[in-house]
Amino acid sequence: MVHERTGVGVAAGWVARRFWTEVAVVAEADGFGLRLDARAVRTPGKAALIVPTRALAEAIAAEWQAQAGVVQPLTMPFTRSANAAVDKVGPQRDEVIDLIAAYGDADLICYRATGPERLVARQSAAWDPLVAWAGQALGAPLQVRAGVVHIAQSGAALAVLWARVAGLDAFELTAFHDLVALSGSLVIGLAVLAGLRPAATLWALSRIDEDWQTEIWGADDEACAAAALKRQDFLHAATFYSLCKG
Repeated sequence: MVHERTGVGVAAGWVARRFWTEVAVVAEADGFGLRLDARAVRTPGKAALIVPTRALAEAIAAEWQAQAGVVQPLTMPFTRSANAAVDKVGPQRDEVIDLIAAYGDADLICYRATGPERLVARQSAAWDPLVAWAGQALGAPLQVRAGVVHIAQSGAALAVLWARVAGLDAFELTAFHDLVALSGSLVIGLAVLAGLRPAATLWALSRIDEDWQTEIWGADDEACAAAALKRQDFLHAATFYSLCKG
């Protein structure tokens, strides 16, 4: 971590003890910053940590206020996400947009099992409404196929999806990246942003195949633990996006 007289940040490997008494949210010209007593909170890249909404700043402030003794970065997910938005996503915005938008050409919900029939039916019930929503509400009709061989989506549909991603700012993109990467679906990520269904429900829809395997072969402790962490990160990303909107 970074710990200077001019500011503080959160990064892997930093060990420090709480030195501040009060945490304050401060209105800035371009958003909201934080002060630990008189010291500005900075990112690991030493940029001022300025976030777009007071709601997000207050969530970050609560993480800092909750620290006692040795600071525990793993208990500060909103701070970590905000740092990533400032230090990583903002400077590489174009690359991040292209990376996320590329999921539209190989979206999870467009690739269906060839059997057994119960799994095919379960995927159809879960994913067909999302495909329909993408075509009708987003203006991006997508092709569905059985099997895992890639099927290219139309350039027009991909252009629409790319534009949706490109319309997000760095903080929104930070959340959206995790929603898409964790679920494997650009459409599910967009559904979270649109509030189409609760985030927990949409996460469950992304787990149709994994849940099927668990039903057939039984639960594996390590796999269940990993899935629980992914779900937690997905729900955090949904909350972070919500806070970015105020």
